[in-house]
Amino acid sequence: MTLRTRLALVFIAATLVPLGPTIWLTTNLFEQSLGPVDQLASVSRALEKTGRQYYQQASESLKQDAQSGRAEPHVYSGNYLPDAIREFRDSNEFERFTITGDGGSHLRYLVRGANGDPNAVSVWERPLGIRMDDLSREYRDARGTVALDLRRGYFLTWGLAITFIWLVALALVWLVATRFSRPIVNLTAALRDLAGGNFRIRVPNDRNDEIGLATQAFNLTATQLEQSRDRLVYLTQLASWEVLARKMAHEVKNSLTPIRLTVEEMVARENDASSPNRRAFLEQAATIVVDEIESLERRIRAFSEFSSEPPVCPELLDVAAIVEERISFLKTAHPEVGYLVEAAANTPSALADQDLVKGILVNLLENAAEAAGEGGRILAKVTAVDDRVAIEVHDSGPGLSDLARKSLFQPTISFKKRGMGLGLSIARKSALLSGGDILLIAGELGGAGFRVMLPTRAAQTEAGESGDGPNGLNSNGAKNAIAANPGR
Repeated sequence: MTLRTRLALVFIAATLVPLGPTIWLTTNLFEQSLGPVDQLASVSRALEKTGRQYYQQASESLKQDAQSGRAEPHVYSGNYLPDAIREFRDSNEFERFTITGDGGSHLRYLVRGANGDPNAVSVWERPLGIRMDDLSREYRDARGTVALDLRRGYFLTWGLAITFIWLVALALVWLVATRFSRPIVNLTAALRDLAGGNFRIRVPNDRNDEIGLATQAFNLTATQLEQSRDRLVYLTQLASWEVLARKMAHEVKNSLTPIRLTVEEMVARENDASSPNRRAFLEQAATIVVDEIESLERRIRAFSEFSSEPPVCPELLDVAAIVEERISFLKTAHPEVGYLVEAAANTPSALADQDLVKGILVNLLENAAEAAGEGGRILAKVTAVDDRVAIEVHDSGPGLSDLARKSLFQPTISFKKRGMGLGLSIARKSALLSGGDILLIAGELGGAGFRVMLPTRAAQTEAGESGDGPNGLNSNGAKNAIAANPGR
């Protein structure tokens, strides 16, 4: 639920809660203001009741006088009768009281069967002294106009006015809430982007209130975080190069020490021509110097390969064919190892740099051959995992220790006798540059197992649409991932 909606709901609750007491109070005040009107209505009802009782008493009195003979009737018979008398005669009634005269000013008493004639009608009349019809109409009109219509009009007008005012206030609150919540929504979205690693996000700000100050503080914080991140990345890269420099200096020193000692020994024996086995010593010394120089060359070459940034030229690759080709190339160097290749059908082509992929395979297969040893086995598998191509290399060697697993991809640590600790680092760096990665998995032959994940065209297209770089990494992620590449 958005902040704007919450503010609108708070307004609705704040106005509807006191609405009940407001209605009760206004209704009571209205009822009190209508007190005299209600009294007048009560008087009119009392007068109406009194008029009805007077009519009944007059009717009883006229009937008694008619029956006792104190009043003389007017007898109607024959076929020519007034309409009211004919209607009574044709009815099944024996007697009837009616109001007649101008405005109901006379009381009429009708009885059927006068003088033994069933069709004759005796009629007695007496003035009432009041106009009953006019009185009843005035009572009814006064009561309806004063009481009923006034209340109905009051509540209708009051309801319409309250509804109109409430809707106008709600519209104003909605506009104010929109203006108030929009910068907060923008600030919240920017905070979400900042938490996701986008340190370049900034929020436009043209306000001077508390929200404007908060937005200004956010922009300042984002700027400082971006600067701190850049400095940290730079210092991390320098630290990595310093570690590599110390490692390289140590390795060079280890090779220079036996060379220096051998040369010193050669110089010392040069003046002693009578020394026995002089020829054999010189040959041994030359072998030592050549071996150490070759070791230095290997170290310098590995360091150079690790520090370089080769151009990446992705293309569609038949991964299974490349695996077959690399294995056939390495079989001659390791005839003592048995190789097995399993390639799943319908495996899609990978979109990667061919030279980088070949370098990755050579590194993994060479490591696997050294770990498997004489009589060992190596299994290479090519499968599709989700929208990527997976190359797995398993060996039947002793596997990896817990210590080796924790620091496997660190470029300064090696667990091989002649290793520099850069092989797997270079391989993983090549995989990252290709938009993939290298993972350590459970070995299927009892030893170690590695999985190389390479993107397909569909995966690269999706990565491009999501804002990543051409190699499947965004600009910050590629630097951080390569700066922290990890070697077996």
